[in-house]
Amino acid sequence: MSQRNSEGKQTARERLRAEQQREKAAAKRRRTMKVSGIVVGVLVVAGAVGVTVASQGNGGGGDVQSAKPITVGKAGAASKLTVYEDFRCPACGQFENQYRGTVRQLEKAGKLKAEYHLVTLIDQNMGGSGSTKSANAAVCARDEGKFSQYHDVLFQSQPEEQDDAFGSNERLLDLAGKVDGLSSPAFEKCVRSGKYEKWVKASNEAFTKTKHRGTPTILLDGKDVYGNQSDPLTPDKLKKKVEARG
Repeated sequence: MSQRNSEGKQTARERLRAEQQREKAAAKRRRTMKVSGIVVGVLVVAGAVGVTVASQGNGGGGDVQSAKPITVGKAGAASKLTVYEDFRCPACGQFENQYRGTVRQLEKAGKLKAEYHLVTLIDQNMGGSGSTKSANAAVCARDEGKFSQYHDVLFQSQPEEQDDAFGSNERLLDLAGKVDGLSSPAFEKCVRSGKYEKWVKASNEAFTKTKHRGTPTILLDGKDVYGNQSDPLTPDKLKKKVEARG
């Protein structure tokens, strides 16, 4: 009798131990899937300088459903750069910091039009709200005719990926002080109210329906020019490609 009880207790302990091991294995798989999603979101590329919003300087929130990109540059430019990016994405920061000067130079010369699509992959994969709130603030800056300047400041001031500093409206408003003429009651109200957060959500949803898998995705005239590791893009190559089209 005592032997059967002992065996029964041992069997119960073994079942419990097996169940705990299964739970640990499942948790590990979930963590692996989550990390894989983050890596894809950060490293895969193929998009375009565009955040689903209307063109720079066009105010109002009526364009939420269509999630049109924010456009910078001459409308009739011969080349179009499409950019999908997340303000919390380190790889996006690397792209912006490396190519910013070339892109802005080509825009000012009237040779390149850039379309920015803002997405929120890091919020989804790591938690927090910095991707969403910084994108909202960038669209608010668009309303004030300061999108490019504020966009650049956000990437120049980008926190570490795990740091959700952009989830603070106070931080976003403080950074606006680095852009001449941006700080104003209208901009502050737009940021604090989350005026364009529905638009940001629509922009992100539009991105998830494309064939693209991560940020930054950079397209030149519809062709992926940044994701080909066998022929890496450089600022000089980008300039030559654009200038070749006039």
